[in-house]
Amino acid sequence: MTYQSNRGLRGLLAAAALAAAATMPLKAQAEETYNLALLSDFSGPYADIMPILAGGREAVFTWWNETRGQELGVKLNYKNYETRYDAAQVASLWPGIKSELDPIAVVGLGGPDVAALSERLPEDKIPMFMATAAYGFAWQPDAWIFNPRPTYSHESAGFLNWMREQRGGDEPLKVAILASEASPAYVDMAKGLELYAEEHPEEIDVVEVIYTEVQPTDLTGQMRRVVRAGAEALIIQTNTSIVVAAKRGLQANGANIPIMMSSHNGLPASGGALGGLEQLEGDFEAYGMAIAADEDTPARQFYETLVADYGLEAPWNVVTAMGISQGLYTVTVIEHAIEANGAEGLTGEMVREALFAEPITTEETHGFLPTLSFTPEAPFPLEGLKVNVGTVKDGKITIEATGVDVPQVEKW
Repeated sequence: MTYQSNRGLRGLLAAAALAAAATMPLKAQAEETYNLALLSDFSGPYADIMPILAGGREAVFTWWNETRGQELGVKLNYKNYETRYDAAQVASLWPGIKSELDPIAVVGLGGPDVAALSERLPEDKIPMFMATAAYGFAWQPDAWIFNPRPTYSHESAGFLNWMREQRGGDEPLKVAILASEASPAYVDMAKGLELYAEEHPEEIDVVEVIYTEVQPTDLTGQMRRVVRAGAEALIIQTNTSIVVAAKRGLQANGANIPIMMSSHNGLPASGGALGGLEQLEGDFEAYGMAIAADEDTPARQFYETLVADYGLEAPWNVVTAMGISQGLYTVTVIEHAIEANGAEGLTGEMVREALFAEPITTEETHGFLPTLSFTPEAPFPLEGLKVNVGTVKDGKITIEATGVDVPQVEKW
């Protein structure tokens, strides 16, 4: 073969390669990779639910990488870090996490993460996205830690006002609160609701606030006082261990005061710890997120997609829903940042700016969350706050109420 024919062949091969590259899907082209740091508790007070929550959020990251991420030319890597739900452990781990991953976002778990990193993340310019309700001690402007739900006190106040309406009458609803001084978040849950009750005595009468251990063995005596005080509802937004001890204490006193739980210690988790969901017949969970009941909803349909196609093995319950909602909320903000800034050179600061730039619609979170509009004034949306209420009827979780208005709760 002559030099001329060799040159012609090389030209044809080069042209063919260029043509093939032009028609390749985006996946085959250069892909930008960014890291997420996932804070987890597989050995502390939430060890019983952590695998389920983690499975939900990780399945979302897999789904996003294989769908929207491929279209945008971005892949999200992630790594779990064991914090034992301890603020000191979070603070100790953080320098290594930042050095190892250089994450564009942190996916948090709860109050210890907020307490440990609220001062660090603004300096490092890395936002943290939570799945839980917010905390009064983090209710500050220009935040770097964001919750898709208002504070636990907002959610409990909304539930109690709804419960009072269902009861009827003009008398305030008598309420007892169980908390623990072991976590700043647990104390915060009680303080906010106490202040709301003080400012609205016509609505809520707090008959007792009980501070106990994170894993109490017996609350029979405390529940006897609650029964004698005439409590009509018991607010426990802490963990499953306290729900179990309180329920056993009520049973020992022959009482059946309805308990309201949050999402992380809700009906399936606490029911499982009690030996069966039927143990919580007539009790409630309330939060600003979809109720994981049997109804055919967009949220349930998306869950089924994750199970069928993206490796999710967690059951359909509130803890799984919380993990999925956190994952969807996180990837939606990151997607908005990519659309605004391009796939290359994405930073945590760009991700935070995208949170304020446009709403996160309920369609984007497949109905797991309402449409969320953030402003720099607070770490959670301040307008249009709602909670949904689930209960146990005949041994099954059902939706009791949706779109319950949350009252205005002042800072504490």
